[in-house]
Amino acid sequence: MSTDTLRKSAPASSVTRAAAGALIAAVHTAAVRIGFTAAIAVTDQGGHLKAFDRADDAPFLTAEVALDEAWTAASFLLPTHTWNDHLADPRVAPLAGHPRLVAVGGGHPIIENGRCIGGLGISGGSAEQDQQAAEEALTALGFEVPGHRPAIGGTCGLPTASTDRSVPMASRPPPSGRPHPACADDAGDGASP
Repeated sequence: MSTDTLRKSAPASSVTRAAAGALIAAVHTAAVRIGFTAAIAVTDQGGHLKAFDRADDAPFLTAEVALDEAWTAASFLLPTHTWNDHLADPRVAPLAGHPRLVAVGGGHPIIENGRCIGGLGISGGSAEQDQQAAEEALTALGFEVPGHRPAIGGTCGLPTASTDRSVPMASRPPPSGRPHPACADDAGDGASP
């Protein structure tokens, strides 16, 4: 193989410190409005901690959970609330034993221009409250929030097969064109998420 044609690196964008701080502030604002206090972790695209804050009265365990939610979201490019459906698949179920995998709401990949630039993890409220605060903060700062509505072609656009981070997320359809388990109901096949 010629080194002239061998691709030796890929560009990797990362959430900035300023954006991470702004996300933390937006999450605290959303959490107060929703009615809970939180620990918030922001990681880079490789799952490494970029910024963190914990409200004074948030339980200490929320710190570890928030970091692991952000890591899970950045690692697999999926919101953490979708993981229970994925873990129901016997081929994926062994991942449940991974010590950092978190399968409850509150973790979201941070997506800019179709590419994952980090992970956001929130812990302190219920799974639904954490998820809501994450989605509100990401939306408030103009980041893309993977939804449950199928994109053109009947898939939601969330990745399942490709882990090539240089490929925009919307270009990674699920295998066989089927929607993700969490998006199946929205695709109209009658399955519940």
